[in-house]
Amino acid sequence: MKQLLHGTCYYPELWPESDIDRDIAEMKRLGLNMVRIGEFTWSKLEPDEGKVSVDFFGRVLDKLHAAKIGVVYCTPTPTPPVWLTHGHPDRCFVDAEGRVMIHGARQHASYENPDVRAACLRIVETLASAVGKHPAIIAWQIDNEFKCHVGEDFNPHAIAHWHRWLEQRYGTIAKLNDAWGTEIWSERYQRFDQVPAPRRTPFLHNASLSTAWRMFSRESIAEFMDAQVAILRRHTDKPITHNTVSFFSLNQERMFAHLDFASFDAYADRDHWASLVFDNDFCRPLKPGRAHWFMETSVAHNGWFGNHETAHPPGFLAVEAVASFGLGAQAINYWLWRQQRTGCELPHSAIMSTWFKPSIGYTAVQAVEAARKQLEPLMVASQPAVAEAAVTWSDLGRAMFQTEPLGARPGHEVDYIPTVAAWHGLLLTAGIHRDVRCEGEALDGLKLLITPVMPYVSPAFLAKVDKFVRAGGIWLCVPTTGTRGAEHTVPTDAGLGAVDAFAGVETVFSSPITGTGSTGKAFGLTAPVAGWCSALKPASPDTKVIGTLKSEQVPGLAFLTERKRGKGAVVVLGALPNGKAGAAMLAKFVAHYAAQAGVTLRFNVTPGTLVCPRVTTDGKKLWVVVNMDGKGGKVRLPAGATDALTGKKLPAGPLKLARYAWRVVRV
Repeated sequence: MKQLLHGTCYYPELWPESDIDRDIAEMKRLGLNMVRIGEFTWSKLEPDEGKVSVDFFGRVLDKLHAAKIGVVYCTPTPTPPVWLTHGHPDRCFVDAEGRVMIHGARQHASYENPDVRAACLRIVETLASAVGKHPAIIAWQIDNEFKCHVGEDFNPHAIAHWHRWLEQRYGTIAKLNDAWGTEIWSERYQRFDQVPAPRRTPFLHNASLSTAWRMFSRESIAEFMDAQVAILRRHTDKPITHNTVSFFSLNQERMFAHLDFASFDAYADRDHWASLVFDNDFCRPLKPGRAHWFMETSVAHNGWFGNHETAHPPGFLAVEAVASFGLGAQAINYWLWRQQRTGCELPHSAIMSTWFKPSIGYTAVQAVEAARKQLEPLMVASQPAVAEAAVTWSDLGRAMFQTEPLGARPGHEVDYIPTVAAWHGLLLTAGIHRDVRCEGEALDGLKLLITPVMPYVSPAFLAKVDKFVRAGGIWLCVPTTGTRGAEHTVPTDAGLGAVDAFAGVETVFSSPITGTGSTGKAFGLTAPVAGWCSALKPASPDTKVIGTLKSEQVPGLAFLTERKRGKGAVVVLGALPNGKAGAAMLAKFVAHYAAQAGVTLRFNVTPGTLVCPRVTTDGKKLWVVVNMDGKGGKVRLPAGATDALTGKKLPAGPLKLARYAWRVVRV
């Protein structure tokens, strides 16, 4: 990484071409050194089928290059032109209710339709062959926010593809029937083309079918992206990414398998700054050794016809940027340069108003640029410290929870992403530097691994965890992990499948515990327990009971066990401590096992203040300290600390930060 990038999403096709020079001059005044263009330009490139011209965008690229502004060029596939779908409903996306989307917004076409897919790949080929080697381009982005507005596609071509996918996966219909247990409710299929997509049925589809459909759909969209990547690689040597969002209907780990670096979009408001930390912690380990990019955020507030958020308080945008840079991002990029004068996102903030005057976010962008200039030499000469603690992200686990939100009931809803985020938040609140690592990622550098809401624990994952634990790591297997099989069935060998034997426990009962008045006792604390409960008893002489249940349903059984394994330990938390007392117990749970694991990247900070630890090229330590909650905060410094920007020595002890303030400290 040779520089930090600071940019904006730019739509010159929406304005008179004569405005471009004025736009670029204003960008230069602000210090912006990158723009992202092109994602919604297909009708500009190909207004009539087969009549393609890249001339306009060639001129835009020439001007940006002359101004030394780098360009992220996007493939324009999210918004196909009207001629592709008008009069062709078979080319359009179909939702689970059978409703056919029409032209007028974006993501309305079915990428499963062969005519649509062929047209998409043709325009990508034409664009890449024309400008792939243009010196202004520093990176490519595939499409834009896959599955932002739509979920699984029920177009007939998608369903035909589903049948081919099933046959490739199972080989014979007998194997599918056996794996899914289709004798239930006479679901047994005679041929693959009889297997329905999970559209409306009187009650609910088989869990195995619903989860398989989700995973198929996510594989298909990743394959569409792969096809675009293959075309680009023939015409450019620039790195390729996609701007993801964690809650879209995607297999995140699979999406980035063939990309060069990770990037994300986030529109956090003042009250949800922790989600921005989560996104950085998720993207950072996706492509080891390659900085990730913060590809979209608002300069002041998000907005569209259905909602507009409260504008950021002064200072918030700057700490969004500083925290992201500190956590490993190379770029921060705003949506958008100039406020939309047409369309459906009229209320959204921008750097410049439609009448081309500085908008409410303009001074915030100036503050980010000032911070970028100060940070750049320090960030270029350092890398994020390798996290010693992580939370597991499982794309299959998420699909299973979308099918079956295990443990959910009115008053105790269970959603995959908020649940993973809550465990991430426990590490964050404890001041522990952390990753969010995908199920298939390596466990290098970790000492503590928390795996929540991953119903199926595969042999490959368990083997990786076994190696990790035997080498001294501690694995926290927390509620609902291990409760289902690979095909979204219930294990028949043990309540937590292979985890039972691995952890040296017997799952005696597996049942909901919310609302039963049950409590758990551990670490000298007592708290209500909720969610889905795996009530345990030791099944190995080296398994210790750490927490017991007081319950009419499962009296005297354990909800927390620990087993030594090699140099480390396997810990099973079978039920979730709940409420205020539960929060205290969970904090103690994390602190106890972080200490036992020997986690050292832990910082004494007040809530709402973040430390982003980095390591310089000569092995020194650098802390980027940021107050994120706008309430001010403190961090305790060791002896010998200095201000990295001024060189001034700092006393050991508390360092105060004002509201939305930040410091860089050498320790």
